[in-house]
Amino acid sequence: MVAPEAADEGSCSAVNARVLVPWQSVSDALGDLGDLGDLGDLGDLGGGSLTVEVFTGDAPGPEDLGDVVFFTVPYDRPFSYEPIPRLSGVRVVQTLTAGYDRLVALLRSGVTLCTARGLHDSSTAEHALGLILAAQRELPRWVRAQDESRWEHAHTRSLAGCRVPIVGYGSIGSALDARLRACEAETVRVARRARPDEQVFGVAELDGLLPSADIVVLTAPLSAETRGLLDARRLALLPDGSLVVNVGRGPVLDTSAILAETASGRLRAALDVTDPEPLPPGHPLWHSPGTIITPHVAGGAAAFYPKAMEFIVQQVRSFAAGQPLRNVVAEPMSGE
Repeated sequence: MVAPEAADEGSCSAVNARVLVPWQSVSDALGDLGDLGDLGDLGDLGGGSLTVEVFTGDAPGPEDLGDVVFFTVPYDRPFSYEPIPRLSGVRVVQTLTAGYDRLVALLRSGVTLCTARGLHDSSTAEHALGLILAAQRELPRWVRAQDESRWEHAHTRSLAGCRVPIVGYGSIGSALDARLRACEAETVRVARRARPDEQVFGVAELDGLLPSADIVVLTAPLSAETRGLLDARRLALLPDGSLVVNVGRGPVLDTSAILAETASGRLRAALDVTDPEPLPPGHPLWHSPGTIITPHVAGGAAAFYPKAMEFIVQQVRSFAAGQPLRNVVAEPMSGE
């Protein structure tokens, strides 16, 4: 950040600072933040003003970023993360993703990191449910038959009556839980730690839950603990014909292990995230039997954007007024 010029000893000079937001609608809603007077408890701004500017992430950020104090990472744009190493005075980095594993290595110490936890719940849960139904009712098969004008009559699996562990039970898992139960599935909640009062199992109990699963859904974030969580040993615990769904992070599922299981026809997979990602042309996952792949699009449905716009406006206003922010990551660690 641009350092305030020297003033009378013991006083703090007024400076101007910038807030970067990803959409013009957010900038319009925020208006002139300078009207907020002394900017709450941001003492070293000394009564200066905040200017809101739009950075869409469609191109690299401007050269001069030293006075940016609040940066919102644009969602799913080619240059979303490009400015971060150059934000020398940034106070808050607000991501629009629930996970933040890509961010921590780019942040300097002392920066407050906030996530978009809760904003993608509906979109991701819908997509996960869609993947499950597509796999259980073999929708890709019928689409291919339609392309060939071929009437191919057959009966399929169902979702009703299936036992479905949701691994990484948080806000997205909760939203999926409600949708699966509405489809008459039996859900099993699994989180990092057991929460008996909420009927949530700990991940340490996962080995005992997998042998009775029909479908297992991964909604877990990526961390040192979750990387390779569903590996060859754990996949081997699943019954024949089980479906593995991943809408969390690609490396939570061992790619080589799920490839071996789907190639043999023993297990099926429905993946919105992969490892590597993007999945390169020619990768065997593309054509592995019983596998459905979507290109990491679960969270970006229309339901996300109105929530995200309102959330950014609230966060920036809270920042400018010196009020607590939502979804602050307590101690972001590399790879978490």
